[in-house]
Amino acid sequence: MANRPLILVCNDDGITAPGIRNLISVVNQLGDVVVVAPDSPQSAMGHAITINGILRCDPIKIDDGPQREYSCSGTPVDCVKLAVNEILDRKPDLVVSGINHGSNSSINVLYSGTMSAAMEGCLEGIPSIGFSLCDFSWQANFEEALPFIKRICESVLEKGLNARTVLNVNIPQFKGEAYKGIMVCRQANGNWEEEFDRREDPRSRNYFWLTGKFVDYDKGDDTDEWALANNFISMVPMTSDLTAHHLIGTMKNWEL
Repeated sequence: MANRPLILVCNDDGITAPGIRNLISVVNQLGDVVVVAPDSPQSAMGHAITINGILRCDPIKIDDGPQREYSCSGTPVDCVKLAVNEILDRKPDLVVSGINHGSNSSINVLYSGTMSAAMEGCLEGIPSIGFSLCDFSWQANFEEALPFIKRICESVLEKGLNARTVLNVNIPQFKGEAYKGIMVCRQANGNWEEEFDRREDPRSRNYFWLTGKFVDYDKGDDTDEWALANNFISMVPMTSDLTAHHLIGTMKNWEL
């Protein structure tokens, strides 16, 4: 079919993860799909890129997915960079990342390889979306979320996104009750209360496991955390501009 949108798919859980296979099944209905995704899990890699080693990116065939699919040895952001600069013959009309196994709401977005891949697409001037399901299980139920994902992708393809804007979409774990809908909202003010579990190896050397729990400090009913807790799919428009614009005027008055 002529003039079909070109859609780039990536993730951070690895190219064989059920989440990305489900996402591929959705966007296959919307355009010509190319997948470039990590060959192994790359969760919590943030916006890391490979600069002190080589990258390999090899064609692969996994299932009845798209004709063009590549397994990359690098990070999620490496995947997008390679796709845009080396693999594709034109810039994609849409970048979609996910579906992540686990939440990327609130502050988690800063650590997320899934969202960093989407943000890299945004930096390239491409409308981009990151999708996450709040269920870490490899056998998670993605089926109920797919119609909503399709609707969001169709809307972005039709309406576009402002420059340097990316969508962070989180979907509650399916517990048998139909989702209430999609809620456009803001990122909640939350953080991780972290601890390190100190252990000793057989050679008496210390090693550490990072542990902790997420705490939502935000009491608003307009946040992604509130939406997810109330069985809405949250959609947060984000920008790559990290400037605290509201402080510029105040700081100009500092005696520096």
